[in-house]
Amino acid sequence: MNPRRGAARKLKDPMSTSDQVRAILGGTIRAYQGEPAFRQRPDVFNELDRIGWQLNQPIRIALAGTLKAGKSTLVNALVGENIAPTDATEATRIVTWFRHGPTPKVTANYGGRRANVPISRDAEDGGLTFELAALDPAEVAGLDVEWPAAELIDTTIIDTPGTSSLSRDVSERTLRLLVPEDGVPRVDAVVFLLRTLNAADIALLKQIGELVGGSAGALGVIGVASRADEIGAGRIDAMLSAKDVAQRFTSEMDKTGICQAVVPVSGLLALTARTLRQSEFVALEKLAGVDAAELNKAMLSVDRFVREDESLPVDAATRAALLDRFGMFGIRISIAVLRSGITDSVGLADELLERSGLVALRDVIDQQFAQRSELLKAHTAMLALRRFVEVHPIRATPYIIADIDPLLADTHAFEELRLLSQLRSRPTTLNDDEIVSLRRIIGGSGTDAASRLGLTPAEPYDGPRAAFAAAQRWRRRAEHPLNDPFTTRACRAAVRSAEALVAMFAARGY
Repeated sequence: MNPRRGAARKLKDPMSTSDQVRAILGGTIRAYQGEPAFRQRPDVFNELDRIGWQLNQPIRIALAGTLKAGKSTLVNALVGENIAPTDATEATRIVTWFRHGPTPKVTANYGGRRANVPISRDAEDGGLTFELAALDPAEVAGLDVEWPAAELIDTTIIDTPGTSSLSRDVSERTLRLLVPEDGVPRVDAVVFLLRTLNAADIALLKQIGELVGGSAGALGVIGVASRADEIGAGRIDAMLSAKDVAQRFTSEMDKTGICQAVVPVSGLLALTARTLRQSEFVALEKLAGVDAAELNKAMLSVDRFVREDESLPVDAATRAALLDRFGMFGIRISIAVLRSGITDSVGLADELLERSGLVALRDVIDQQFAQRSELLKAHTAMLALRRFVEVHPIRATPYIIADIDPLLADTHAFEELRLLSQLRSRPTTLNDDEIVSLRRIIGGSGTDAASRLGLTPAEPYDGPRAAFAAAQRWRRRAEHPLNDPFTTRACRAAVRSAEALVAMFAARGY
């Protein structure tokens, strides 16, 4: 194989931001080792080691929002298992970290110690229950849940208590995680669940955005119009109503510089789709076979649907169980899908998952967080390291900060993130083909050069030519006299993305 051809296939920047942060961190450790006042301070080196360790760990994504916003249900939907308690137990009042592990295990961080927490499955819904009887929940700083789920291999999900809890201590636990007083981020990204958009939500989102995004503003923050099926009162068109609400949320937050994206999601429907049982499919299939007028009459209200009714082929207890698992919206959608021709439980589950909004949310999380996890983690590490050397000053502190600040100031990658989300909801003067190309060049299909340029590995030498052509194309488009300000901004970002690729190819001798 031609070595240049192999290198061209990779099309990577020779030194990533993460590599630069590791180099700065290594130099910082050596600087502290050379300081007599710190040489015997294990706490100092433990903290520096922790910053470096976190760079190699999965990205940390926190789910936050007001009380009863559906955070735990969404955790379960994202993981595909009932591992986060959703009822009003003591466990829902504690910050809980869900990580990948070879076997199920729950550990409580309790009074500076770690204690194993017994777990059990609920006999009715199969949900996980944490037995905290031996511990005082008020003294538990957090719970670590290790679970062998594929979705947790590359992502750690943090479930937080409601920010509007009647208990001030419960709300404070979430605030200490998301907006800590020392200014050091504890998470790399935040999914914020909204049922309404009030002044308190906007104020908290601004705080989170400033902390996670630094001076660049909101970075790893996206919104979810949660419990979206309830926005339309369980009607079959509820998700359409929820999309309108999500667009309004996006527009309102865009005015404040907070917004990256707001996606409508029915967490309950998503979880049910991912854990659909054959017995539920059979019951729904029977209901779908009932005369439409008769079934509509039985589904006029929840009370009417679950009462004894000999004309329905499914008993009242089973209907009540379906209502608990699907909600009225989920049952209506399921029946409509079955009547449209779906004939098996797998097909029904796939259709419900798509309609729940979870697929769209996972796409946004992939684009905004997963594909840029190294950048987000590096950004968190830089903020933590900068704060550390300020609190523990040494002779090298000004030089360390001088290395960190230019990386924090390079905000183009963050601008790409914001534009990717805003292109979902903001009107532009771009046509459909231009939208597709612009999303691609700013990293919407992948952050490597081949993905940005729409190239295949079979033609690596097209890279320099394609990058130069893209820079010229978007430079011309940015100067179009009929552009609105947002379109011009997006095109200029595309120019910079393309020019970065041109510079990268030139540096590698292509």
